[in-house]
Amino acid sequence: MKWSDWDINLKVRLIGEGTFNLLFWMFFPFMAIYFSKHFGQETAGLLLILSQFIGTVIGLFGGYCADHFGRKKMMVFSGAGQAACFIFFALANSPWLESPFLTFISFSLLGLFGQLYWPASSAMIADVVPEKYRPGVFAIFYTSINVSVVIGPLLGGFFFFKHRFALLVACTIVSFILLQALRVWIHETVPQSAAACKKENGSSGWIPFLKNQFRDYGVILRDRIFLLYILAGVLVAQTFMQLDMLIAVYTSDKVPDQTLLSFGGWSFTASGHQLFSLMVSMNGLCVALFTVLVTKWMARYREGGVFMISSLCYGVAMILMGSTVNAWLLLFGIVLFSWAELMTVGVQDSFVAKLSPPELRGQYFATSGLRFSLGRTIAPIAIPMTVWFGYPATFIILAAVAFLGMMLYGVLFAMFYRRQRVSLASKNV
Repeated sequence: MKWSDWDINLKVRLIGEGTFNLLFWMFFPFMAIYFSKHFGQETAGLLLILSQFIGTVIGLFGGYCADHFGRKKMMVFSGAGQAACFIFFALANSPWLESPFLTFISFSLLGLFGQLYWPASSAMIADVVPEKYRPGVFAIFYTSINVSVVIGPLLGGFFFFKHRFALLVACTIVSFILLQALRVWIHETVPQSAAACKKENGSSGWIPFLKNQFRDYGVILRDRIFLLYILAGVLVAQTFMQLDMLIAVYTSDKVPDQTLLSFGGWSFTASGHQLFSLMVSMNGLCVALFTVLVTKWMARYREGGVFMISSLCYGVAMILMGSTVNAWLLLFGIVLFSWAELMTVGVQDSFVAKLSPPELRGQYFATSGLRFSLGRTIAPIAIPMTVWFGYPATFIILAAVAFLGMMLYGVLFAMFYRRQRVSLASKNV
């Protein structure tokens, strides 16, 4: 799908969200360090877990609101909330005031408004892009995020610690510009069926709202294929969520200093910490460079095979990285790890769009996010597992979990393809 064929909504959002994400990743990776310094590690960890849990719940409401109140309305509402949060975020780190508590409140609310924004954002892409082009468009948006992940932390390492107030002021200005762009240039994309459903079931008050919310999510969770998709995703997430958890601890704790390159009298020696930074950068760079290319390649194959082979690669990568301290083998492991991620980048959102009826599309996207939110909530248990079982056994257990996810993908896609055949046969009758 050519850029000239893109809906104006997509063009405005790609440019605006890309700029916003770049600034976001200039402070986000360092917030755990900030909170640990001011609150202590245990308190900071508990606060962040609580914030993430609330964000997960809010994200489900975000999907409902996107379907019942409109994509644009929710995106504008969320954008206004984020802009307001940045005002207080910047104020709490200004020359006139330093308040870790206000910083935490602002940062947490920023995340909550983000949870309201993204279900509407993903649903809008599915609304305006024909099915055969969705994997490519989703891949481009994902690439934009990963470019920010590569560049943002490199810049943020300087600006966050030395010019934090200026960075947050820039975030505030950009958020207001994005809000104005959303208000002026994008249009509503809720399908007519969803709009009609809203009018038919429209009612005022929080009790009817909650009843409708739980009714719709009950419909979604009775979709056995989609439920298996979430469960398999949570299992596989236990591997790729370990990049900044178990793999970070393992390389820092067990990997010795090693000379990676040597030429004449010059050599490059990396410690475990430096090797981990290199692995993270390599992962982000692989995803940023090859997402669109690999997504086009994967679009030629059936989704079931793509998801299963991706899970297999995650498991093999975990076994490899947990069984060596050799820097080059670890780097090869992270390349395999990145390949597994690349395989499903564009396919996963396209598959959710294919499963979801138009009137519930926002909620399907919000619910599919449970794969990551629940996965990230469970993933930290790998750290104490290294004490209970040791590093090699922990990596093997996580690989086994990925292989279990692969088997679940096999079951769910067998059901999905059977459903497609039945549906096609009924249409031909």
